[in-house]
Amino acid sequence: MRETPNFPDRLYRIWGTVTEVTPGLVQLAGISEFARLGNEIRVQTRQGEVFGEVLSVTGEHVKAMLYGESDAIRIGDRTFLEQEAYVDPGDHWLGKIIDYRGVSPGLESVPPAPNTARRTLRAPPPPNTNRKSLGNRLSTGWMITDTLLPICQGQRLGLFAGSGVGKSTFLGSLAAGVKADRVVIALIGERSREVNEFVQKTLPASILSRTVIVAATANDPPGAKKRAALCAIATAEHFRDEGHQVLFLFDSITRFAEAHREVSLAAGETPALNAFPPSTVRAIAEIAERTGPGPHGCGDITAIFSVLVAGSDMEEPVADMVRGVLDGHIILSREISERGRYPAIDVLRSVSRCLPDAATPEENLTLKDYRRTVALFEEIAPMLRANLYEKGHDAAGDRAIRLYPDLDAFVSEKNPADIPDAFLRLSSLLGESPQPESKSD
Repeated sequence: MRETPNFPDRLYRIWGTVTEVTPGLVQLAGISEFARLGNEIRVQTRQGEVFGEVLSVTGEHVKAMLYGESDAIRIGDRTFLEQEAYVDPGDHWLGKIIDYRGVSPGLESVPPAPNTARRTLRAPPPPNTNRKSLGNRLSTGWMITDTLLPICQGQRLGLFAGSGVGKSTFLGSLAAGVKADRVVIALIGERSREVNEFVQKTLPASILSRTVIVAATANDPPGAKKRAALCAIATAEHFRDEGHQVLFLFDSITRFAEAHREVSLAAGETPALNAFPPSTVRAIAEIAERTGPGPHGCGDITAIFSVLVAGSDMEEPVADMVRGVLDGHIILSREISERGRYPAIDVLRSVSRCLPDAATPEENLTLKDYRRTVALFEEIAPMLRANLYEKGHDAAGDRAIRLYPDLDAFVSEKNPADIPDAFLRLSSLLGESPQPESKSD
């Protein structure tokens, strides 16, 4: 489906002039009565065109964020108003790295493939009255995410971690392990070196033929980072509407929020907690809501958003915003990483909201027994380190001490088989049928 252009009569073009330039933003005069939010602009400079997007419209001026640098822009430069921002995703993007403009090096002059469909960058999520429920559990290749932290078709999860804890490596393994027809990866605000390393080293070569990577590096302007994020979600929606099951990996939503903060503050929005403006919550929610179960007759977008938490503070503003709009969260712990266990998932602090519905009653009993046993061990661990625990006085505590090493190692185990085999493995580690909790009188 192609979008109707804003200006169907292409015999003329609408243009204005630059009246103010700030880093990442320009103010324009002469186009207020024609502009609307989301229109693209093209600033004509002596060094070439600079693209941007309309942020606000008043009776006299238009403010637009820039996708490129503002150094070459001067007062009086002619600026053309274009139709709404769009991209042309399709199978011709598979196996390639796409930038915020929706092009890949070497593809600028290549026409879109016949099966492409022009998509606007900003689109509403599927109507809630026509949206499917979460689908079946997905095999992920890991014991932990096949049992205690399951991922269902159309689910949206957050992966919370500090820097250097193994977040990108775990995302790459999920890209290979989760069953999906198409994989769309958004790398927002990453170091340029890491983009190539992620593709060449972290991402398994076996899935490149069904993967699209959309990247905006750390040195790109904030407007480019926001556009890259929107380009990635529009690509995932394209494949979903073709009937594919899509895995959408977003690394990281924190960098997207920081780019939104920079643009919004420059546009005059009032800062709030940690200088994030109030519109940050809505910007994150708009991205998240466009993923998830698709409309009836279409595929689904199973999404995993990484959240970079400063100082491993899980209560910082972006982490708090993201938790409220997703269907679960997986927390990677620096303490666990430092003792050498990968992935460094803190099981007791992580949750998948598709449970208990996604598991059978027997499986839920097994999961409950695992969590209760690990929680009991962590409760008595300080006494063990202080040599104050005496075995033989508490059967449940003795069992937790005996089972904990294997239960902890279970998190690191790959699952080459199906989900039922993962539960058989977990039941064998627990070693006995879980005992019902005693009820207090």
